[in-house]
Amino acid sequence: MKPPHSHRPGGSGKGPSDRGPGQGPRPGGGQRQGGGPGASHGGGQRGQDQRGFAPRPPGGGPRPGGASPQAAQPSGHHQPGRVYHSDGPAPERTGKPLQARPRQDGQQDRGFRGPRPDRGEERQVEPNPRGTIWLYGQHAVAAALKNPARRLRRLILTEEAEASLAEKLPKPWSMVPERMDRAAMDRLLGRDAVHQGVALLADPLAPPQLATTLERPGPILVLDQVTDPRNIGAILRCAAAFGVAGVITQDRNAPEETGGMAKAAAGALEIIPLIRAVNISRTLIALKAAGFWVVGLDASGTPLSGPAMADRRIALVLGAEGDGMRRLTRETCDVVVGLTMPGLKPGAVVDSLNVAAAAAVALYELGRRA
Repeated sequence: MKPPHSHRPGGSGKGPSDRGPGQGPRPGGGQRQGGGPGASHGGGQRGQDQRGFAPRPPGGGPRPGGASPQAAQPSGHHQPGRVYHSDGPAPERTGKPLQARPRQDGQQDRGFRGPRPDRGEERQVEPNPRGTIWLYGQHAVAAALKNPARRLRRLILTEEAEASLAEKLPKPWSMVPERMDRAAMDRLLGRDAVHQGVALLADPLAPPQLATTLERPGPILVLDQVTDPRNIGAILRCAAAFGVAGVITQDRNAPEETGGMAKAAAGALEIIPLIRAVNISRTLIALKAAGFWVVGLDASGTPLSGPAMADRRIALVLGAEGDGMRRLTRETCDVVVGLTMPGLKPGAVVDSLNVAAAAAVALYELGRRA
């Protein structure tokens, strides 16, 4: 007998009963009130349950004239909402940790990464972790090792570079170095990095405050959208040579501290404050309020004269190569000056200077007192 369904005449809207096998007659009496499909007529006891199976007799024996509900189901088929148990006993829980099976000869260990240390192979070096940079070059690394404000992570070098670094910075160093061959350093840092056999993994320097920087003697350099990190590094090197108090760049359009910048700075990155300003024009106004004379450098300006500005503290503004200073930056300057260079003429093969070279010439001229 098929179970009643809503699409059959007189059927119930409910699905088949979830009463498990062996439940026996319905509690409260073996008779169903009223007629209808699936009900026993004449008030007798039901011969089958709603799923078409005969009730299990007392004692738990097999149902008469039919297979069990489990046998009626196809293999691998489960009814939703039912709980099925294995015929076998549950495995005993010993509480001991699982032991890995020993690896057979010739079987690949899938969990292994990198070379095996017991085979004497070269230890793999991961790229710089997030939030760190690789500084490379003899001068850049020596200056970083001497800088107490720099947080150091790892020092790697070749055997030849160790002796050269010891000449610039006598031992003991603040870190124990690791030996590495030049080919491995090329793979780690990239073939374009001129590392000179020494590299240092470190955290970037904390950004300095403008008010603290203005307490240092010397002029201030302001870079308006200079984006090349090597140019910024070369400008820092010039700033250290001419006694500049600090260098200001724009926060949004200036590169972060990199190994190439530190290499070009040749150690000046550790001693010259590099300030990142949100707005260059407002920063120039703040410099004016602090007593600086803001001088913009442009080829169209009047010739720069160091003796004429000897009694003033200068904030020198340099624009990006090609575009120069932006309009608002130029209008904020107190004066716009140029460099006297007779060999640089419009239409010539060389008609301008690199921004780092222009900064060096301008700083030299500002340093002249007579």
